[in-house]
Amino acid sequence: MTTLQPDSHPEPSGKFCTAAEAVRRFVQNGQTITLGGFTVNRNPMALAREIIRQGIRDLHLVVHSHGQAMDLLIGAGCVGRIEIAYGGTGRFAPTCIRFKKAAEEGTLEVEDYSNYQMSLRFLAGSLGLPFIPCLTGLGTDIERLSGFSPDTRNNPNVADRKMIPMDNPFRPGGRVLLLPALNPDVALIHAQSVGDDGTVRIRGLTFADVEQAKSAGRVIVSCERIVPAAELRDDPSQNVLPGFMVDAVVLAPWGAHPTACHFHYDYDPGHLRMYGQVARDEALFQRYLKDWALDPVDPEAYLGLLNPADRTALTADPRLGYAPGLDRR
Repeated sequence: MTTLQPDSHPEPSGKFCTAAEAVRRFVQNGQTITLGGFTVNRNPMALAREIIRQGIRDLHLVVHSHGQAMDLLIGAGCVGRIEIAYGGTGRFAPTCIRFKKAAEEGTLEVEDYSNYQMSLRFLAGSLGLPFIPCLTGLGTDIERLSGFSPDTRNNPNVADRKMIPMDNPFRPGGRVLLLPALNPDVALIHAQSVGDDGTVRIRGLTFADVEQAKSAGRVIVSCERIVPAAELRDDPSQNVLPGFMVDAVVLAPWGAHPTACHFHYDYDPGHLRMYGQVARDEALFQRYLKDWALDPVDPEAYLGLLNPADRTALTADPRLGYAPGLDRR
C-alpha cells in the first residue's frame, strides 16, 4: 500500500499540516477541548505534547474515560477544570496520578458523571440538542453533588446546572435526569488512517470519538498513515468521519504512544510503569516533561526516543491487532 507524506497531497484546503501548525491555528488558552481514545488506547499523545510545548493554559477538558494524554496535560499545568467519568491507566495507575494530585490540591476543578452520561452528552452535542434525558444516576451522589463552584457555573462555556431531575411527561410517576449537551471548541482524535481527501478511518473500538468529533467546533486528527482516498473506499463501513468535518490532519506515526493504536502497536507497559513512578515526584515529573514532551519537537524526534527493540515488541500482529507476546507485567 502506498503511504503519502503530507507534502504529496494537492492540499486545496491546507488541512494537512504539522502538529505545531494545527495546535497554533485551532487551540487557544481557555478553550473547551475533548480528547479521543480511552485510558490506554488511542490517546492523541502527539497533539497533547504539542499543546504542552506551546504553553497553552486554562483549558476545560471534557472526556468520558481517559488516561495518559489527560494526565500529561493536567500535570503540565494546561488544564483548569475537567468534566469526566473516569481517569486512569489500568493497573499502572488505577487513578491517574497527576489528575488525582491536582484534584486533591485544589488546582483542578472536577465535575464527575458516569461513562454513559458523558457519552450521552457528546451524543446530544453531535445532534444539535441542548440536553438529553437519561435514567442512569437517579438517586446517586452523581446527581446530588456538584464539583464546580458557583463562579465556574457563571462561565458561558459551562452549563448552569450539572443535571436536572424531572418527571417523565410520558409516564406519570417516572423520573428522568436531563443532562446538558457538550459542544467543545476542539476535538483531538488519533486514528489509524486518513485519506488524502481527509476521510478518517478508525479500526477497532471507536469509544465516543465519533460523537466527540461531531459535537466539536473544530476537529484535529493525528494519524498513523495518510493514504489515497481510493484505499478507504474499498471498505467504507470502517470510515468514521468525512473529510469536510476535519479541520486539520497531522501525520504522526506512533502518535498515540505510550497508549495503543489497534493494528499498529500495543500499549507500552514499560513506559507506563516508568511514568507511574516518576509522576509521583515533582522533580522527576518535570524531567519527564522535558525529555518526553518539550524536547522532541515533532513525531519524528519522539520516535528517536524509543528503543528499536521495544518498538518491535510493541508492534501489533496484523491479524489480531495487538502484540500477543508482549510482557505486560
